[in-house]
Order: sequence, then structure tokens, then C-alpha cells
Amino acid sequence: QVQLVESGGGLVQAGGSLRLSCAASGSTFNINNIGWYRQAPGKQRESVALISNSGGWTSYVDSVKGRFTISRDNAKNTVYLQMNSLKFEDTAVYYCYADVMRNLRRYDYWGQGTQVTVSS
Repeated sequence: QVQLVESGGGLVQAGGSLRLSCAASGSTFNINNIGWYRQAPGKQRESVALISNSGGWTSYVDSVKGRFTISRDNAKNTVYLQMNSLKFEDTAVYYCYADVMRNLRRYDYWGQGTQVTVSS
């Protein structure tokens, strides 16, 4: 089992910055990819940014490329999402996500979510 706890959400003006953190605990040595999804009201949850266990691979949704940066500190079992130049459309609940491979099966884990609100 893996537990994920997010922090760092809040209210910010358009053009501002926030940094989200996600602390993982439990069987963290089994984590493969970890990152962030978001869900805005009335919209489907979408992948925002993911990073591999080694940090050598990252993936971003097109709408945040050049503005958001994902990083991880394996010593602290923490993943970060630095969000710059925030836009109104970035308003959403942001969920930390991790996938674990165990016995050839993939298991998905989610945090409880943290609200990010960007005022225009």
C-alpha cells in the first residue's frame, strides 16, 4: 500500500505561482511513476505531469508545458509540482497519483486532492 498526501494548494492571482508537494509513505520502493492529475468542475480528470522513478522521464499535458515543472526527491519520498504563470483555466482540484508494479500487475494510488484556484 502507498499513501499520498498533497499540500500547497490555495488561491492565487493569474500570473502567480504555487508549488504543490506530495509526500508518499508505505511501500514507496515499489513506486514506478508518480505525478499529478487535475479535475476542474464539469470536466474529466486529466494527467498534468508525471515523472518516472529515476526522474529521467517526464510527461506534461500540452497546456502546462513551459509553465509547470515536476520533480521528485526520492530521499524524502516527495514529488513537487512548481506551477508558474498560472492561468484561470488551471483552476482545479489537483490529485497526486502513483502507480506501483507488483506481481506483474499495476496498482494505482491517489491522494485526497488539493484545491488550486486562480483568480482572473
